[in-house]
Amino acid sequence: MNIAEKLAAAKKALEEKRNALPALTKEARSLIEKADSDEEFKAAKEKRDAVAAAEQEIKDLEEKRDLYEAAIKGTEEPTNTPAQKPEKHDYREAMNRYLHSRGRESEGIQFEKTDQGTFAVLRADPTDASDVANAGVKSPDVKPTIPETISYVPQRELQTVVDLKPFAQVFQASTQKGNYPTVANATTKMATVAELEKNPAMAKPEFKQVPWEVATYRQALPISQESIDDSQIDLVGLIQTNAQQIKVNTTNSAIAAALVTFATKTVSTIDDLKHINNVDLDPAYNRAIIASQSFYQWLDTVKDGNGRYLLQDSILTPSGKSVLGMPIAVVSDKTLGAAGEAHAFLGDVKRAVLFANRADFMVRWVDDQIYGQFLQAGMRFGVAKADEKAGYFLTYTPKA
Repeated sequence: MNIAEKLAAAKKALEEKRNALPALTKEARSLIEKADSDEEFKAAKEKRDAVAAAEQEIKDLEEKRDLYEAAIKGTEEPTNTPAQKPEKHDYREAMNRYLHSRGRESEGIQFEKTDQGTFAVLRADPTDASDVANAGVKSPDVKPTIPETISYVPQRELQTVVDLKPFAQVFQASTQKGNYPTVANATTKMATVAELEKNPAMAKPEFKQVPWEVATYRQALPISQESIDDSQIDLVGLIQTNAQQIKVNTTNSAIAAALVTFATKTVSTIDDLKHINNVDLDPAYNRAIIASQSFYQWLDTVKDGNGRYLLQDSILTPSGKSVLGMPIAVVSDKTLGAAGEAHAFLGDVKRAVLFANRADFMVRWVDDQIYGQFLQAGMRFGVAKADEKAGYFLTYTPKA
């Protein structure tokens, strides 16, 4: 078998391997997608190995073909006589093979030497109306052959949700409603007494009963078993995560509804905020600020007389910032009001809000009626305003 015959055999084998590769690849992908058991995974792996072996055989055949073509070119001088020129459509097919093989398949291609180098000759067919009308192939023309990458794993929308529940006074309720006692700060003082005089009576602690009542919050979502089986992700886990976020939104809404009932104050400058912190609020209370985004934006832009920002870095606060020594937690504008409104609560949140936690549950059960599962999420809790002097509800209003 001479070199020309070897080249023809290599090209034929290469064409057969290339034609068989797409079907083999499709079959391997189908097995991988459907594999659930160990045996199916093993079969899918074997098929994928067969694809890899076929790809390697194609590479080996391409190297042989290139070797044979190089040997033939070294012994034969190409001639471009009119009788040897291919037909227009044959030349177009040869050019197509030349382009797709990145220059490896150059059979039937005419080359032209210039000062810049040797280039393949592109011949246009003026009698072909399709070439004149379309003037080249663009991406939209071959859209059916261009693959698209599709991801089946959804990305959750980025949203920062601060859980306000840890700020409140949380206790485990054992009944549906009741009263929670709080003790007012002592304001009396001792009197001086002479020797052997009778002891004056000590002031009794002042108790205040805070009534609370538990309400039930719950939701349920039916999930078909087909959607659970066919989904590319842990669908039940994703819905459970979403349900946990709904729970936080629910408790935040209830706590915020209690915060907005406190005595209101309007602030226009940082001095107004200092007055509330230093004078209006009793020194015995702990301080914290629950700020809406718009209120936080104002705080974040306030500077002192030396041009330094008042907000300070703090690793102990949810927002990573503090102002006037008070930690700050940032919530959305809608949590404390409406979008664009600048509100905040300044004070002792644990003394201000009572959170009676009765139950917190999330259950799943299979329903034989719908061939699916129900995911139920629910909570039983009550929120009450505890100490009305523990803080103020602020509204920022710029100076006219």
